[in-house]
Amino acid sequence: MTTTRRDFLAAAAATAGAAMTPDLNHAHQHGHDEHQAVPSDPALRVKALESLLVEKGLVDRAALDVLVDAYEHKIGPRNGARVVARAWSDPAYKQRLLKDADAAIAEMGYGGLQGEHMVVVENSPKVHNLVVCTLCSCYPWPVLGLPPVWYKSAPYRSRAVIDPRGVLREFGLELAEDVEVRVWDSTAELRYLVLPERSEGTEGMSEEALEALVTRDSMVGVAKVSASKAGNAA
Repeated sequence: MTTTRRDFLAAAAATAGAAMTPDLNHAHQHGHDEHQAVPSDPALRVKALESLLVEKGLVDRAALDVLVDAYEHKIGPRNGARVVARAWSDPAYKQRLLKDADAAIAEMGYGGLQGEHMVVVENSPKVHNLVVCTLCSCYPWPVLGLPPVWYKSAPYRSRAVIDPRGVLREFGLELAEDVEVRVWDSTAELRYLVLPERSEGTEGMSEEALEALVTRDSMVGVAKVSASKAGNAA
């Protein structure tokens, strides 16, 4: 799923819409139902908010493009994929990553807002880790980019804890009964990244080639890495 300007502005649009709701209700009470400051459809709301900010001179469209481009091409799953590939290729780095994720990730040049406090949990043949944020959508932006829509949805946030195997099954991942599923709840203070199992048949592959196998979903824990599939999904 490719990050778009719409995705990037969605949170801001939702906040703006929520903030304006009391005013809208007030207007309705005074017989002004024909006036709607914020469109009801989220996509239209995002577009309206962006256009309004640009028109008022509060946002420069070129600057916004640069910011969106950063999240599309510089901040995202490809960063996490590089971290994972390095851990697979360098046992010493892997140990540093599991012991002090913040420092190890910083070695790769990643860190900052929404990724200040990280913990990396490792998948194994007998343990599978799944990450969720039950309260909202806390997510490690520096290594995974913006959270996908399904990660922020109420069904995922609740069912990942209640029925993690069922959720994984819906993502197409069927785990053996003897595999323990551990669910990690991200918060504003602590965010998690899954270190997926290295797929069989990848021995001898370069770090760059390994990066191409690692997907966003595998670093959240709703998928496994396959040697037959390449692409750090956005």
